[in-house]
Amino acid sequence: MNAHRGSAVLSSATLKVQPAPTGLNENNRLRLFSGSANLPLSQEVARYLGMDLGPMIRKRFADGELYVQIQESIRGCDVYLIQPCCNPVNDNLMELLIMVDACRRASARQVTAVIPYYGYARADRKTAGRESITAKLIANLITEAGANRVLAMDLHSAQIQGYFDIPLDHVYGSPVLLDYLTSKKFEDIVVVSPDTGGVARARAFAKKLNDAPLAIIDKRRQAHNVAEVLNIIGDVKGKTAVLVDDMIDTAGTITEGAKLLRQEGARQVYACATHAVFSPPAIERLSSGLFEEVIVTNTIPIAGSDTSLDVLRKRFPQLVVLSVANLLGETIWRIHEDSSVSSMFR
Repeated sequence: MNAHRGSAVLSSATLKVQPAPTGLNENNRLRLFSGSANLPLSQEVARYLGMDLGPMIRKRFADGELYVQIQESIRGCDVYLIQPCCNPVNDNLMELLIMVDACRRASARQVTAVIPYYGYARADRKTAGRESITAKLIANLITEAGANRVLAMDLHSAQIQGYFDIPLDHVYGSPVLLDYLTSKKFEDIVVVSPDTGGVARARAFAKKLNDAPLAIIDKRRQAHNVAEVLNIIGDVKGKTAVLVDDMIDTAGTITEGAKLLRQEGARQVYACATHAVFSPPAIERLSSGLFEEVIVTNTIPIAGSDTSLDVLRKRFPQLVVLSVANLLGETIWRIHEDSSVSSMFR
């Protein structure tokens, strides 16, 4: 390991980093590969670990089929494949499955699927007849492809961990978000859950912000990606309200929540989420002036193929993007060294 590891941006209060090892040697069997979904994040993780991403060919045939070939021997190695299942989710998921299968057939000792964003997670139970539980289906596909372990970040619901019949390490983006919010030194803050389903997440977040008070937005969902906000449980008048969620998709829920917070007298409104899905018209809604800042992480590449992040920030100056690369890199190292992962978050 080089000097990069152990110099995480995160403070020791939220992420406990072990002393860096003396160096990666010739006998070390850790190998790191990246899919095409979020190459910049994978490169940051590799830099933190003081190593290079493994060489791999990825291409698409004329009919749309994907092809993957590992370009170095990984026999007997512990391989980590970084690939969020973000848009285009079907292509990125299929690429992950093909990478896992390729590594298994190349005689890797252990294959770990590192999934910063777990797609199809919202269908985690049956809410009506004749529905699929896609969160379980994806777990089955990853396991059957040959993965020995999964590392995921901020799953949409906790029960998804139980859908896997292989070990799963679940880590959280909250240390990165909390470090940033703590640096703002807010004096009168209230953490707000945008719905009742996110109360546990918001409560844990509030506890780490010096036991900040908690408020809950009561809403009734009329249809997929459509939400009707009804009222707020808790006091937000004159306070800095921080809306906390695991993801922002079309931003309908969080925007309606911000409107209600403003109506109820909140002095400032911030939005925090690990996964910036940002399906249209999310950016238009979030940049409308309701939020002082919209704070997200880079588990998903935010800028599209037709624009850069700098161009996006000119349209959306409230956007703040924090990196989870150090957190993922530290977790990968601890898994590889059979060290504790949960102790990072105590």
